[in-house]
Amino acid sequence: MTDPVAGAQGRVREFVVEADGGSRGNPGPAGYGAVVLDPATGESLVEAAEYLGVVTNNVAEYRGLLAGLRAARELDPDAVVHVRMDSKLVVEQMSGRWKIKHPDMKPLAAEAARVFPPGRVTYEWIPRASNKHADRLANEAMDAGARGEAWSPSGSTAELDAGGAAGRIAPGERPAARQAPGTGTGTPSPDTGARATAVGATAVDPSAATPSAATGVTAATGAPGTGASGTGIAAETPAEADVRAARTVASPGWGPPDMGAPATFVLLRHGETPLTPQKRFSGSGGSDPSLSSVGREQAERVAESLARRGTIEAVVASPLARTRETAGIVAARLGLEVAVDEGLRETDFGAWEGLTFGEVRDRHPEDLDAWLASPDAEPTGGGESFAATGVRVAATRDRLVAAYAGRTVLLVSHVTPIKTFLRLALGAPPESLFRMELSAASLSAVAYYADGGASVRLFNETSHLR
Repeated sequence: MTDPVAGAQGRVREFVVEADGGSRGNPGPAGYGAVVLDPATGESLVEAAEYLGVVTNNVAEYRGLLAGLRAARELDPDAVVHVRMDSKLVVEQMSGRWKIKHPDMKPLAAEAARVFPPGRVTYEWIPRASNKHADRLANEAMDAGARGEAWSPSGSTAELDAGGAAGRIAPGERPAARQAPGTGTGTPSPDTGARATAVGATAVDPSAATPSAATGVTAATGAPGTGASGTGIAAETPAEADVRAARTVASPGWGPPDMGAPATFVLLRHGETPLTPQKRFSGSGGSDPSLSSVGREQAERVAESLARRGTIEAVVASPLARTRETAGIVAARLGLEVAVDEGLRETDFGAWEGLTFGEVRDRHPEDLDAWLASPDAEPTGGGESFAATGVRVAATRDRLVAAYAGRTVLLVSHVTPIKTFLRLALGAPPESLFRMELSAASLSAVAYYADGGASVRLFNETSHLR
């Protein structure tokens, strides 16, 4: 993803804002909670919460959004912000897809839209189960209001945010079209009076937090929440409420979600080889080509981008020449060594190695049809099936998550393994491999949490090179 604006020291900082609001009675005693997170580590930078008196649920949700955006702006007014809320009403209205009709919400929405310039904030609906941090803050604010007290951070914050001081950020610190897989082809404001706290610090240096290695589409899992949100004004249809309820109870027995620093894999496809623009199958059983001059340029640009972001702590590569060469260029720029893991190698495409999709269609039509229809089918000549690749990648994932818990690691691999990492994290079927496009030297990321949750983030920094 190309930086949309110029930030401090040439970087654009990225924040995730999670916000919630609730009303016990709707209207009734209400409060909101909001948290600003570092998207690379999941750590809390700022928390905000406030008891609002008697208002509706939707008003409380908008007040939570406002507090979260203002807290993010205090950290860096030039940042890019991704808002995640379990209020479909707020998300759809702020995204411009639903009209805002209620007179109490129109001015709040207008205020929220003015906190950052247009285009600097994106919105995403998440299940209530994935919004537990903001939900907890909203409930704490309502509980404090019921006691006649002002909200203040509770001890549970440290437990939720990576466990004590080791998981906090102090001032000045940086937080630790159809594509045949393997071919690389795309063929067949005023202050609200809320109390805000920088977690673990009295202030946060705007240059301290490091932007995420990747931000974009997110799919997250978590535990059932406490439910600060009420029914609200025109917030959900009965059908939408049923869907949300079904998602909440789908996984009985889950404990509280782990919000500590995840193992984050930044997935980098190698740069171009001479076979890439020709759209030929290039797996682990072929000629093992090196990078072309274009591929080396792509790797250098990725290296520069990742060096600016400053989040990569280790580099692991597939054993094939093109991945080791790409990893070496990036690691040299980052001052890191390259480890090699056999599990990251590309699928073996058997007799199809070096052929185009059309050539395989002409020479092995029945085998190709079977391969497209079933993940258990192998390429002609005893290649590796997608099912076998999936087993290998899952084992590699588990081993690397254990080895790099709490760290951000660059994995330099190939089309099929990277797609498989994403497919497994999303719980998508095997046929989804044919519905993803990965350009040479493109980047994706998956964060793995100890509670089993995973979030997927996609961006493409280098595809414009061709």
